[in-house]
Amino acid sequence: MISKSATIHPTAIIAEGAIVKDGCFIGPYCCVGENVILNENVRLESHVVISGNTSVGFGVTIYPFASLGQKPQDLKYDNEKSNLEIGKNTVIREYVTANIGTKGGGMLTKIGDNCLIMAYCHVAHDCMIGNNVILTNGVNLSGHVNIGDFAIIGGMSVVKQFVRIGKRAIIGGYSGIDRDVIPYALARSDRNATIRGLNIIGLKRNGFDIDIIKEMLDAYSDIFSIKNSGSQLIERIELAKEKYIDNKYVMEIIEFIKEKSKNPLCTEIPTDESQ
Repeated sequence: MISKSATIHPTAIIAEGAIVKDGCFIGPYCCVGENVILNENVRLESHVVISGNTSVGFGVTIYPFASLGQKPQDLKYDNEKSNLEIGKNTVIREYVTANIGTKGGGMLTKIGDNCLIMAYCHVAHDCMIGNNVILTNGVNLSGHVNIGDFAIIGGMSVVKQFVRIGKRAIIGGYSGIDRDVIPYALARSDRNATIRGLNIIGLKRNGFDIDIIKEMLDAYSDIFSIKNSGSQLIERIELAKEKYIDNKYVMEIIEFIKEKSKNPLCTEIPTDESQ
């Protein structure tokens, strides 16, 4: 059933049996499956694919190349007729994927009302996402994850299967969350980056002389090696500047370090040592 008030681009494909209610907009090259329900004022911008037993709530906007309602990435899935529900006024950005549920998780994946699911996020089977939740770019939820109302998950974070994240919790970006997070908490996993030497292969491939590379390695050791951690970084830099004054590549490294930055320097030593 397709409402006469719906606006549908001629290149869109709406399967027989799909329900498209009043005020919907379906843009170019969208594909809507036979068991899909688009409630009032849903907007599919373009190239959106919605399949499976999927219900999309009032006023939801879905951006290009999102793929919703596909079979879960779960080897135990046996073609059971499970569901995906998306609540009202939620925004789903580009390249988001959200799968239907499984019999091992209640047969339902659910995204609540007023959520913002940013680009490249993945919502796996049987996840339960509350209302007003924000998943920042590139968040990946494994199966059976439960996220409370108003929680915010920072960009590029991964949440392990069956983990619960409480209401109004916030997860820092680049985090791997493998334990339950209580409501109202601020959590993040360790993300102190360290360097592990120079890109020797890249230097060789780009024609750097072997003696230059050896000298660069010596300078790296003098500046960064953990064995030299007894002295201050600024002292080691000044000594290297005198010792390797004729090596322009070492000088580039030193100038980079000395340039003012809002960020701490990545070193072999896992501390925010002063520049």
